[in-house]
Amino acid sequence: MNEMHTGSLVSVRNLTKRYGKHIAVDDISLDLPKGRIIGLLGPNGSGKTTLIKLMNGLLVPSRGQILINGSLPGPQTKACVSYLPDRSYLPDTIRISQLLSYFTDFYKDFDKNKALSMLDSLRIEKDCHLRALSKGTKEKVALIMVMSRRAKLYILDEPIASVDPAARDFILRTIIQDYNEDATILLSTHLISDVEAILDDVIFMKDGHITLTSSVEDIRDTCNKSVDAYFREVFSC
Repeated sequence: MNEMHTGSLVSVRNLTKRYGKHIAVDDISLDLPKGRIIGLLGPNGSGKTTLIKLMNGLLVPSRGQILINGSLPGPQTKACVSYLPDRSYLPDTIRISQLLSYFTDFYKDFDKNKALSMLDSLRIEKDCHLRALSKGTKEKVALIMVMSRRAKLYILDEPIASVDPAARDFILRTIIQDYNEDATILLSTHLISDVEAILDDVIFMKDGHITLTSSVEDIRDTCNKSVDAYFREVFSC
């Protein structure tokens, strides 16, 4: 397969993360180009979430280095990375209006009017407590907050894993319609068929290793298969 486009926003070199004797990420090197929507794909336990946490500075590498926009993960990169974790971190006791205020205070690139417009389109009242919302609606609110930033890099860890198909459609529309096209989105998921239509590139991970980086177009042209079908073939062994 051809490698993904150059012009890196993220550079990963010889990255390893150990937990005792277990190696979650094993000596990987990787570049994420600007202006692309990239699927980070792999079975459970492949190292996807560990890699994402390393990019966000939530874990410290055992070896190797990550540079995001030329800087090591830290306060400087948090200002240009908008991160949606795989589990909700928003307290149920908070009102959406308070959440809007917090994001406005914490992130200079947060567009409150954009967030309000998306909330209004879903008829979600900003005076609601999160505890009054369904799980799917909470997921939508969390994504709205993340996608209302004018970030350089959006990292979305399993954004559609626990919501119904209608909510998935909204989330995918939001991802492709409401982000800066010069930015990069890294989207981790195991629901490949649901997201394949919005992806430019894919990264396959298995057992802490990068096994493939390719454009979606190259997979379709070379293998005459969808990304989902090719993934199933590669990981069926």
